[in-house]
Amino acid sequence: VQLQASGGGLVQAGGSLRLSCAASGPTFRDYAMAWFRQAPEKERELVAGISWSGDSTYYPSSVKGRFTISRDNPANTVYLQMNSLKPEDTAVYYCAAKASGVFYSTRQAVYDYWGQGTQVTVSS
Repeated sequence: VQLQASGGGLVQAGGSLRLSCAASGPTFRDYAMAWFRQAPEKERELVAGISWSGDSTYYPSSVKGRFTISRDNPANTVYLQMNSLKPEDTAVYYCAAKASGVFYSTRQAVYDYWGQGTQVTVSS
């Protein structure tokens, strides 16, 4: 599986962005998907996870109520809708896929595939 993230950019605080992650291959529905982010000099952190069917999602408290993850299995794409953006949301955002276990994990090592990252910058 190859993952291609897109949709990042520069936005003012309070604004919105929608990230997309397109997956290659016929087995997209076999993978739980997630979005991570990494700010400068900080560790990469999980910001959203979604189950194989899309009926279960996870968000940490830092983004809950502002970010929404969704997936379109026929289109092999996962999305991250980000609303009410804050300067502290500035980071490189990565999509990731995992084939087994619980549908989300904060441990990067359990993810099988990663996208290349897309920069999100929120100005104050």
